[in-house]
Amino acid sequence: MNNPYWKRIIGSQWLLLGARIYLGLVFVVASWHKIMAPGTFALDVATYQFLPLWATNGFALVLPWVELLAGVMLILGLRARAAALLTLCMMLSFIVALIWALHLGLDMACGCFASQAATTDDPISWHTMIRDLVWLLLALYVLTLDRARLGLDHIFLNRKVSP
Repeated sequence: MNNPYWKRIIGSQWLLLGARIYLGLVFVVASWHKIMAPGTFALDVATYQFLPLWATNGFALVLPWVELLAGVMLILGLRARAAALLTLCMMLSFIVALIWALHLGLDMACGCFASQAATTDDPISWHTMIRDLVWLLLALYVLTLDRARLGLDHIFLNRKVSP
C-alpha cells in the first residue's frame, strides 16, 4: 500500500463522500420504522434478551433519534467524523447484541429495518453479522480519513481542513 495511487484512491474525498452518504442513508432508513413505532421496536429490543427490561423502553425511544441524527450528520457532512464515531459505536453494540442472540439460538428478525413481524424479511444470521461488520468498517473508514472537504463543515463553517 505504499503506492501513492492507492493512497489517492482510498483517501479520495469523493469516495469518502459516497461512503458518508451511503452510511448516513442506512441509518436514516433504519431509524424510520423505529421512530414511527417505538412500542414495536421496544418489543424487538426485548426479544434480544440483552438489556434489562427496565432499560428497554428508554433505549427504544432514544436509539432511533440517535441513528437519525448520526445519519443526517453523515449525509450533510456536519461533524461527519463525530457522526462516524457515533455510528461505529452503535455498530459495535449491534454486533455484540447479534452475537448474543446467535449464541442463544434466537429465531428472530434483526429489527434493524422492520419489526419482529417481518422475521422472514430480515432474520438474524451470520450474514447479518457480515453486513454489520461491513458497515462498521465503513464507519471506521470515514472516521479515519474524512477531512470534511465535501460537506457543510467546510462550506458553512469555513473550517480549515488538514491536508
